[in-house]
Parts: sequence; structure tokens; C-alpha cells
Amino acid sequence: MRNPGVASGAWGWARSVVLGLALALVCGGCSIKRFAVNKVGDALSGGGTTFARDDDPELVRAAVPFSLKLMESLLAESPRHKGLLFATASGFTQFAYAFVQQDADELEDRDLAAAEAMRTRARRLYLRARDYGLRGLDVAHRGFSAALEQRPLEAVRRAQRRDVPLLYWTAVSWAAAISLSKDDPHRIAEIPQMEALMDRALLLDESFDRGAIHAFLITYEMARQGGEGDPKERSRRHFERAMELSQGRLAGPLVSLAEAVSVSEQNHVEFQALLERALAVDPDASADDRLVNLVMQRRARWLLSKKDDLFLIPDRSGTP
Repeated sequence: MRNPGVASGAWGWARSVVLGLALALVCGGCSIKRFAVNKVGDALSGGGTTFARDDDPELVRAAVPFSLKLMESLLAESPRHKGLLFATASGFTQFAYAFVQQDADELEDRDLAAAEAMRTRARRLYLRARDYGLRGLDVAHRGFSAALEQRPLEAVRRAQRRDVPLLYWTAVSWAAAISLSKDDPHRIAEIPQMEALMDRALLLDESFDRGAIHAFLITYEMARQGGEGDPKERSRRHFERAMELSQGRLAGPLVSLAEAVSVSEQNHVEFQALLERALAVDPDASADDRLVNLVMQRRARWLLSKKDDLFLIPDRSGTP
């Protein structure tokens, strides 16, 4: 039986949205309209678990664009709503990865041109998410984004622990856009700004979202320029901490280590073992992680299907 608290919470969210929209439509006074819009914004920005708990990624794929466009419409009326800015930044990032970039990766072998078009779309979505994140940081700290552009390390010192969610999602979306823009010198030149955001988030709250920052850094340390020591060792340290903080309930760190480090080391045995562990994670064991685990298990299966392309495994059959 479904947790009744979850069901009642979802109903309360829907009721708040409907009531708020009705007020926004009928009220002529700007202050009352803004109040109604902000109430709807509060409900939407706090309703992420509705999607996170879903067991049908395709249903979420179809539903999320409407939710994101609704949040953008509300931001047009209340442009400094920090909760909406955070929800829109994180929402566009997750949608772009799960339902655009992953689709492009899977399509590439069959239709390279279509895959590249989808990656272009993913990059635009990531940049849209990045911009909402920067707007949220500007609301929290006036002039933050301008200072970040000029003096990244100095600018991020203004951020506090309460800013970590915005720091994280702004950096993740920015990093994703950069990863799809390797031929764009302007985008590559923005790496110091992105790194400053993520490193500040790690310093302020390394346990954020049960190790989300460490999970990101499993992959990123392999590309970081100027890091101390062996990048593979740094990645593995972040992996161990991510697994500890998530109590092993997330498939993501396992997939990230397999894709970023095992492939680099051409360790096909470890690659196989990590992805099998990821597929063994029970999506229903942690309801709030159900959707993200299903998405990462989809990637694990795709990576396993690409094993022969990713590894130069010697022929042990004895055939010349």
C-alpha cells in the first residue's frame, strides 16, 4: 500500500496550485496577484518528490516539460522567487540529462546527425538551467554572477551553506553544457567559474543530498586540470565518500566510476562488476530515489551493451 502521507502531500500540492492559479486569474490588484503567484511558486518548488518517487520514467518525461514551462511563466511574474529559480535550474538539468542527452547517446550509432541535434538541444537546456541558477544566486547575493565572471574564487566566498543547492545545480548544469561544447573556446574559458561554484559547495556541505557533490566529482576529477595527485585516485576517494553518504542506495556513483575510471584504466572486470551492482540496487528500497535510480540503471544497461566498443579485450580463444 502506498504511504498515505505521500498521497495526501501530493493532493495538498495540487490543491495549492489550483487555488493559487485561480486567485492569480481573478485578482486585479498587483500585490494580490503577486501573492497568489508566489503561493503557487512555493507549492511547485516544494513538489519535487512527486516526480522523484515515480516508477514510470516515460510518464515523467511527458509531464516535466509542462511543469518547467509553468515555473517559467510564474518566474515572469515573480522573477526573484528563489525557490522557483532553484526548482527550474534543477528541473531543466535533470530533464536534459535523463531525457535528451541519454537519448542522444543511445541514438548515436544509428543516426549520428540526429544525435548531434539532440546534444545541441541538451546544451541549450543546460545553459537555461545554469542561467536560472545564477539568477537565484544573484537574488541571494546581489551582483554575484558579475563578480563570478571577473573573480571566481573571490566571488564564491560570499556563498553560505544555505546556498549549496543553488551552487550545486548551477555548477552541474554548467559543467554539462561545457562537456557538450568542447569546440567552443568561450565555453571552455568558463571552467574556472564552474569549478569555483562546485568546490565552494563541497567546502560548505560535503554531505549535501547524500553525497551528490562527491558523485559529480567522480567523473569531473578525471577531466580537472591542475588537480593534485592522480585524478583516478581522487575520483575513487569521491566514490567511496559518495557510497558512504548514500548508504549504497544510489546506482549513480557506481555508474560514474565505471564510466569515468574503469574505462580509462581499461579495467573491464571492474566495469562489469560496478554496473551489475548498479543494476542490483532496488529502486523501491528508497522511494525518494526511485526515479533517479531507474534513470541511472538505464544508463548502466546501455553501457554494458557498449562494452565491446569501450574495451580492447584480448582474444583468449587462441585464434590467431
